[in-house]
Order: sequence, then structure tokens, then C-alpha cells
Amino acid sequence: MATASDPGDARPPTGRRAELLQRLEMAGRASSVATVMFHTAVAARQGLSASEEKALDLLERSGPLTAGELARRAGLAPASVTALINRLEQKGFARRIQHPSDRRSILVEVDTERLYARVAPLFTDWARSLQELYAGYSDEQLEVILHFLTEAARRQQEVTTRLTGDEGLE
Repeated sequence: MATASDPGDARPPTGRRAELLQRLEMAGRASSVATVMFHTAVAARQGLSASEEKALDLLERSGPLTAGELARRAGLAPASVTALINRLEQKGFARRIQHPSDRRSILVEVDTERLYARVAPLFTDWARSLQELYAGYSDEQLEVILHFLTEAARRQQEVTTRLTGDEGLE
């Protein structure tokens, strides 16, 4: 039997749950706007687009990737990623290198020295502020927050892939 919290239940939630879900949606939207605006401002300070700045983040966290791997992880169309890599190379933030184990393949790696010198300092205040926020939560609460953020990001990436891929949203 379906319950009010069961996603398969056609009845809309009511009462406190409905209010919480609405507030959660609004908070998520506010967080999304704040994130996009922050990364747009960081990127602009370096002459980058927000997509370029986030691609650098993916490369910095993942290590060198092929263009196809970068496209999959970013949820972007391969043609878009090729142009993005070209721009990052022209701006001196990334470079193409030979794959160490597959001579037919090319990897894209971030110029970490330039990235850390020019972009990382722009995150100092934000990182400090987050550390202060984290201090107010128990380990158990942090585990719930971590699960939510990880799962929300995974789901958003899936939808992004559908939006930018051949199949589109149906």
C-alpha cells in the first residue's frame, strides 16, 4: 500500500510534509542561483565562462581525462567539450597530452600551477565560511547532508546528460 511519502502515490503531500517539500524546493532553487552566480563571478575574474571554470574543477578533481570522459562527467555534448577544451588551452588553463598507456588517445589536463595561483584564492572566503557551517552539525547530520547532496548531484547530472544528449527529454 502506498503512503503519503511514497513517490508512487498520486496524492499530493499535505500538512507539514507539503510545507517542508515546498521550502526544500525554494532553498534548492536559491542554492542553485547562488552557486551559478558565485561560479560565474569566479570565472569572470579569470576571463572564463562558468562552463570553463566547472570543467577545470572536474579536471582538477579527476585528473587528466579524455574529451569523451570530460563530456560524460560534465553531461555536455562532445562537440561542446571540444570547443571548451580549445578555449581552455588558448587561455592557458589546460593542455592536451598524450595518454600514457594508449598512444592513440589524448588526455586533457589542467595547469594546476596556474589554477592554484589564480583561481584557488577566490575560494578562500567561501571555504572558510563552509567550515564554520559544518562545525554546527553532528557527524550523523553531515552524513545525511552528504547523502542528499551526492544523490541530488547524480540525478541532476543524469537529467543534464539527457538534455544535452541525442535523446533529449521525453
